[in-house]
Amino acid sequence: MIEFAARGDQIIICGDERPIATLTFIAKKAGTMEEFLKLAAEGRVSVPAGTTSAHDDLYDEHGPPK
Repeated sequence: MIEFAARGDQIIICGDERPIATLTFIAKKAGTMEEFLKLAAEGRVSVPAGTTSAHDDLYDEHGPPK
């Protein structure tokens, strides 16, 4: 899939027979891998305090935990 994205194709990822995500190529202007790793190491510095990443509204096709 990565090779398809690298050549410019858009990959659509489905769940429960519905499109839920896409995989696309990141343009060269996005920066280098070193820049990406530096940003990742910094963490979520630009996110306001108190912000959470809860995804309670997402659908789980396997149902609730048992």
